[in-house]
Amino acid sequence: MREAHAHLASLGQSLAMPSLESCRGLAECLDRVRAAAAAAAPGTFIRLHSARPEGWPEARWPSIGDLDAASPDNPCVLMSFDHHAAAANTAALAAAAIAHGQCIEPNGVVVIDAAGRPTGLLLEGAAYAVWGAAPEPTPTERRLQLRAALDHLHALGFSEVHDLHSQDWLGPELAAIERAGHLPMSVHLYPPAARLEADFAARSDWESSRLRLAGGKLFADGTLNSRTAAMLADYCDPMPDMPRGQIMLDGAVLRERLAAAEHLGLHLAVHAIGDAAVRFVLDAIDEVSLRRRADMARRHRIEHCELIDAADVPRFSQLGVVCSVQPCHLLSDVEALHRYLPHCIDRVLPLRELIDSGLRPGDDLIFGSDVPIVRADPADSIQAAVHRRRAGTPESDAIAWSQRISEHEARAAFTPHPSPH
Repeated sequence: MREAHAHLASLGQSLAMPSLESCRGLAECLDRVRAAAAAAAPGTFIRLHSARPEGWPEARWPSIGDLDAASPDNPCVLMSFDHHAAAANTAALAAAAIAHGQCIEPNGVVVIDAAGRPTGLLLEGAAYAVWGAAPEPTPTERRLQLRAALDHLHALGFSEVHDLHSQDWLGPELAAIERAGHLPMSVHLYPPAARLEADFAARSDWESSRLRLAGGKLFADGTLNSRTAAMLADYCDPMPDMPRGQIMLDGAVLRERLAAAEHLGLHLAVHAIGDAAVRFVLDAIDEVSLRRRADMARRHRIEHCELIDAADVPRFSQLGVVCSVQPCHLLSDVEALHRYLPHCIDRVLPLRELIDSGLRPGDDLIFGSDVPIVRADPADSIQAAVHRRRAGTPESDAIAWSQRISEHEARAAFTPHPSPH
């Protein structure tokens, strides 16, 4: 099987740190923070991952005061499950040198209250800035974490993995693991698009038959849970000043990066969750790639595509664009979809329409998980694609039931075909 959307370094780190995935509410979350703080030496940076406050009874993040009380002697940051929002205490903000209300370019926000004080909530680039203020793993820790991530995916049955937004050290590190005989699968790397030309020039130092540079990664919007995914219609309860989320990428930059990747004989994988972002990326590909649609190596990918307007569904096949989706997100986004986008439910993951429009599972339509954002078990995506609801729930809970596909089609979407994707 192929895992078409993973983050190996983050997976390795997450396997080595406390998780908030199973937390049932704010009190339990803070209990876990206190336990992590009690187990750490004073001053040690504490990080916990996979918070889902939108699913808690309180439906809110811990405040900066909550986290200061739970972790008084340690910088502490909690990352959302989708890695697009976080909550931090005062010490963590100080460690990242983040000021009150500061905007972290290009799209990060430090949320403040009416008095101008930080609430502890961080969005997009601000979340990454504080998360990244923790000390980096040592080279030995990094290699052990990376091997743990590879072994984890291999145990699930994957023989190929696509790493999205790959770090500059990842190719050389994986090459060293391969030389030591510990690379259990083939790996395709997608570094940030801004670094693609430099990585292309240096790829001969680490590429092999099982390890290669496939393309570059860009972000066109945010996520549903943070209400930053770019939508054609307004959110219910939107973020301030963002009634429809936001496009996080300049159109001219996107077109430039698409053309640059094609010039190298590669392609881009562009994150687009909301229907407005999907249309934005399709429009750019349509403009740039008119004469190259038949060139498989240059067939660009759109990642996530959680909502697609009906008018844009046939454009994937018409433009030769690969639709790379993670159906398992339907299972994790149920609360956010009903709370923020109940008027768009019928457009969530239109897999049936995509296949009927000409996309072929495993070739033009490919499945992954976005691990460690959600777990990598392919059974979750098969459950979501075939049954459109969480296991054990009634059929009436299904989201966009008409978009269900067969189990055979879902399994085929995990199966690598002889193509560059």
